[in-house]
Amino acid sequence: MGRPADGGGQGRFSCRVGAESEGRRIDAFLAECMAGASRGYVQSLIESGAVTVDGAAAALKSRPVREGETVEANIPPPVPALVEAEDLPLRIVFEDDDILVVDKDRGMVVHPAPGSASGTLVNAVLFHCGDRLSSINGVMRPGIVHRIDKDTSGLLVVAKSDAAHRSLSAALAAHEVTRRYEAIVYSNFAEDEGTVDAPIGRDPGNRLRHAALKAGRAAVTHYRVVERFGDFTRLSLSLETGRTHQIRVHMAHIKHPLLGDPLYGPKKNAFGLRGQMLHAGVLGFRHPATGSYIEFSSPPPECFLSVLARLRGDERRR
Repeated sequence: MGRPADGGGQGRFSCRVGAESEGRRIDAFLAECMAGASRGYVQSLIESGAVTVDGAAAALKSRPVREGETVEANIPPPVPALVEAEDLPLRIVFEDDDILVVDKDRGMVVHPAPGSASGTLVNAVLFHCGDRLSSINGVMRPGIVHRIDKDTSGLLVVAKSDAAHRSLSAALAAHEVTRRYEAIVYSNFAEDEGTVDAPIGRDPGNRLRHAALKAGRAAVTHYRVVERFGDFTRLSLSLETGRTHQIRVHMAHIKHPLLGDPLYGPKKNAFGLRGQMLHAGVLGFRHPATGSYIEFSSPPPECFLSVLARLRGDERRR
């Protein structure tokens, strides 16, 4: 991917193209560089003439980028939100003038999408913060720098200003954000730790899924065994990259799908779970204003702990 450059003035995002991004579509490249931005939002910026390459307007969203080019996006001022603020439970771990760190509940969608227009984290954050949110991701995803899946619980950072958003996006792009997860997966491991280095792309046979594909984008997940239960294993995982469904895809790829994951694992499970046993338990980064490293932790939710208790009980009875 490219390297986010100096953001310049208010409302401007700049990213330099690296060798590994040579030939990628400009909309895909910029969406990744602006971590968390949707492809559709970036395409709308290109169509409005707000995206330039080395100072010249990018006319086509399919235009390939070249190593050494600088791609800039002039982010328009925020417009009235299309998403309604809702007074929903919101577990705030940390807050100041620049960022908000929240502990998302399992089952909550991060931002509105078809079929999930309300009850999302964005609805809750809008109620809490009002218009004090970054506008970089548009009116549907204000402040959203990165995401976790609906049934994944745990920590997320929300940007309250465009400057904070640019700083956090740059840190994500440079792999400078600490993200550690806890998971319960099927089967035992012969080794105590390992790494899955397998590119990920859209599954050509199922548009809802992603898969480990040679033609996909680079993806690296490190894992360490925490507890063994014979037929199941508790893992600690850390991410070098942040691809869609990365942990779920990588664990399924090495034949250890997440317990409860109906998309990448067995359709039914003995625990009657609806959704994967995955928790974003540690999040660390340099504060966008002070530059000091800060780190937050969150214990797994009750449903995760109850499954662990049952597995430990089953082990004792063996």
